[in-house]
Amino acid sequence: MHNPGARVFTIIWAGQFVSLVGSGLTGFALGVWVYLTTGSVTQFSLILLSTAVPAIVMSPVAGALVDRWDRRKAMILSDSGAALSTLAIAVLLTMNSLEIWHIYIIMAISSAFSSFQWPAYSAATTLLVPKKHLGRAAGMVQTAQAVGQIVSPALAGMLLVTVEIWGIILIDFATFLFALVTLLMVRFPHPKITAEGKAGKGSLLREAVYGWYYITARRGLFSLLIFFAVTNFIFGFADVLFVPLVLSFASPVVLGTLSSFGGVGMLAGGILMSVWGGPKRRIHGILGFSLILGALVALGGLRQNILLLAGVIFFVLFTIPIMNGCSQAIWQTKTAPDVQGRVFAVRRMIGGSIMPLSYIGAGPLADKVFEPLMAVNGALAESVGKIIGVGPGRGIGLLFIVVGVLCMLITVACYLYPPLRFVEDDLPDVVGEDVPAAPVS
Repeated sequence: MHNPGARVFTIIWAGQFVSLVGSGLTGFALGVWVYLTTGSVTQFSLILLSTAVPAIVMSPVAGALVDRWDRRKAMILSDSGAALSTLAIAVLLTMNSLEIWHIYIIMAISSAFSSFQWPAYSAATTLLVPKKHLGRAAGMVQTAQAVGQIVSPALAGMLLVTVEIWGIILIDFATFLFALVTLLMVRFPHPKITAEGKAGKGSLLREAVYGWYYITARRGLFSLLIFFAVTNFIFGFADVLFVPLVLSFASPVVLGTLSSFGGVGMLAGGILMSVWGGPKRRIHGILGFSLILGALVALGGLRQNILLLAGVIFFVLFTIPIMNGCSQAIWQTKTAPDVQGRVFAVRRMIGGSIMPLSYIGAGPLADKVFEPLMAVNGALAESVGKIIGVGPGRGIGLLFIVVGVLCMLITVACYLYPPLRFVEDDLPDVVGEDVPAAPVS
């Protein structure tokens, strides 16, 4: 990517990448600190809740403000708020005054600021990167996320022993400053005012809900949103139950090794997407890899075999950056640039609120339904049990098979639905091949 705007994107990508690793360090370290301090899984879970909910609730308003403001300034606001939140934790730690409830409040504030980040970042990318390279740009973002997931936990574990938690938090603060410097170095072009942007003008409330109206008025985009919402919900069961599936027959060391395999797979998929940019028909990249993903998850439930699961988790996470990258490129080319903040915020809100529902239901479904069915004397022991085995973990294995088969059926059904299959043909591209130059200043 040799376009001046693409070079600006690379600069801000580098800043966000470093900041992402720093945030991962703090997230891991705070989770460990809270659990070791309280010994409570509930208290630990509340950290995740306080991090997720404010961003979901704030998303529509944040998206509307992103479209009103300069996208660069919205990202600066997001990074500044998160940096100050991190600094507040460091100060409280230094004063030996940090309480658990402080963390909940500070993480909630940081989460609210972070709700500006993704819509502003995604919408800015459309203004900076030529249309033909949007898939590659999305792959770079996915690669950064994969590296963060691989590096942050391992690095945080080592740093907890050497510089302790306050040192990690200061490192995170430094990464936020780095991201801010990269944003201060550049300028973003302003999106052209479109008919859609004019139609969405009004009060903040009207502009906040306009993203939803924009999506539902376009059947192709709406069906793409629903496809990802449904598949995310279904795969959420497999996501949360992977740990008990592995621990039903293997050690925590094996679990850690398998998780590393998955991280490497996601990294490989992100790198491939960064270089390749995805297929010319991006919807084929989404649905094709979704079909492969479903088959892999079903395969993972068949046997209690470490090598099998290593291959499954590697290739499952390998497909994620390609699917997400293709989806992001479609949304960026089919959504008017001056309403992308609102539209992408709605996408984020729906995506962020769906998976927790499957997290809530996965445990009871496994414990109360599938595990009893596949017990030694369970109702399916003499039928399905002859194929996949019986005993601890085999009910979860059956649930994996059901999840995988459902995903494949949903993918085929979506392919047969013309508005989704032809979304790239039916909706005009609203982003040109070239983008305005965005000089570094």
